[in-house]
Amino acid sequence: MMSRRLREGFNRQLNRELYSAYLSMSMAAYFESITLKGFSHWMQAQVQEELLHVMRLFDVLSGMDARIEMMPIEAPPINWPSPQRVLEDLLKHSKNMTASINSLVTMARAENDQASLQALQWFVNKQQEEEQLAAGALEKCKMARDTEAQKTLDSELGDRPWPFME
Repeated sequence: MMSRRLREGFNRQLNRELYSAYLSMSMAAYFESITLKGFSHWMQAQVQEELLHVMRLFDVLSGMDARIEMMPIEAPPINWPSPQRVLEDLLKHSKNMTASINSLVTMARAENDQASLQALQWFVNKQQEEEQLAAGALEKCKMARDTEAQKTLDSELGDRPWPFME
């Protein structure tokens, strides 16, 4: 049985993952508004990734007979000064999410909750992947200085496959 403290932490993480999906959707909408359809597609795939995390947390909590508590989701920004700034914000957010997951791991270790530690390892791995994806997209965006390079990058980002439940 999951402790109250850990259950609250997992519920806060579920809320953070919902916010991540909401933020990614806002970023996708921003890219749509400036006609970068490939960037938008890339962020829409990120929305799906975040929703996968939400459902995974839901299943973890449910599987441990822990009460799932829905909380308000903060409104994300809707405008950015540039595509590069969006990706900088995404990378910063990804790093914050990694820190949040790591905090849960620390809590689960302190409580010697092996089931939670096992469940959290999936998130640790996913966050590492997400940071790498965001950092890679940001580096490519920084290199795409002219219109032609930006069009090429937009096309490349539009090829990102959408994740499905694993």
